[in-house]
Amino acid sequence: MKVAFNVLDRQFMMHKEEYEAKALEVLRSGWYILGKEVEAFETEFAKYLGSRHCVGLASGLDAIVLAFRALDIKAGDEVIVAGNAYIACVMGISMNNAVPVFCEPDEYYNIDASKIESLITSKTKAILAVHLYGQPCDMKSIKQICDKHKLYLVEDCAQSHGSTYDGIMTGRFSDIGCFSFYPSKNLGAFGDAGAIVTDNSELADRIRVLRNYGSEKRYYNEVVGYNSRLDELQAGLLRVKLKYLDELNKERIDIAKRYLSEVDNPKIILPKILDKAVPIWHLFVVRVKDRAEFISYLNECNIGSVIHYPIPPHLSQAYEYLGYKEGDYPITESYANEVVSLPIYNGMTKEEVDYAIKCLNKY
Repeated sequence: MKVAFNVLDRQFMMHKEEYEAKALEVLRSGWYILGKEVEAFETEFAKYLGSRHCVGLASGLDAIVLAFRALDIKAGDEVIVAGNAYIACVMGISMNNAVPVFCEPDEYYNIDASKIESLITSKTKAILAVHLYGQPCDMKSIKQICDKHKLYLVEDCAQSHGSTYDGIMTGRFSDIGCFSFYPSKNLGAFGDAGAIVTDNSELADRIRVLRNYGSEKRYYNEVVGYNSRLDELQAGLLRVKLKYLDELNKERIDIAKRYLSEVDNPKIILPKILDKAVPIWHLFVVRVKDRAEFISYLNECNIGSVIHYPIPPHLSQAYEYLGYKEGDYPITESYANEVVSLPIYNGMTKEEVDYAIKCLNKY
């Protein structure tokens, strides 16, 4: 048997007729930018999360960039972020000329809240909490730190659509929650797309202006802005998928439960779940000491895998200018050398899961 790492068209086929009908509806409407589909999606996604405002954007990276721009994060300001986060999170900070300050991750692969306060300086302006792999961060502790030190809190929810901490949706704990709708996400579009959510009307208005060339009224530009608009076609297709998001998440949760309960191999370190957290398993990430050997074995079994992520941001070429070296963040680096993402996606069959578990236990 062959088990691919991901197969996106299976999810499409579940509601093929609705997606195709919506695509034709948008194409025939003659209106393709900032129209009724975007407005409707913004309303529906905000309602789903329990947020007052949603602003549709072109990508998840743009969501982070515009979030920090709206919060007036600028040159010389410091933002604390998990060292093992995806590099787009760090780019969202540095593209505002601010300085990313890396914090080691905890055993759940998220920012270690117990290590944050030691990194706070007079230049610290915000914390970026990244809900990596769909596992919520320890938001109670992080929010307490932000309140105590009067720091902004931004959430990167690119991988956590619908996950909760203590019964509250991720994206709802912060000044601004940032979302990506890249096709592989749990709430994935059919191209690039993103959004922010916030309860702050002023911040929402700022981002609406920033996404559209710095203009609220056409051709009257208040600030230097961006071209970062969620298009009508993606918004319409996301509206279809949003109706089924809880169902899609449950399917992933059920697959993850099987991995967690049936994989029994001392060579494979399974993910842990934070107390009060309900992850939605955008990725199912294990750790192994000899990753090259493990991936070779998976390839022999025709089981797909991906490394999320092999190079931590502080060791990337893009951030050489920060002056970090190997060994500066040992936990981050050990994770980068050991993590492997296993197949988990909507439409994955029972037989495929059975086979994957059987092979994992034989390794």
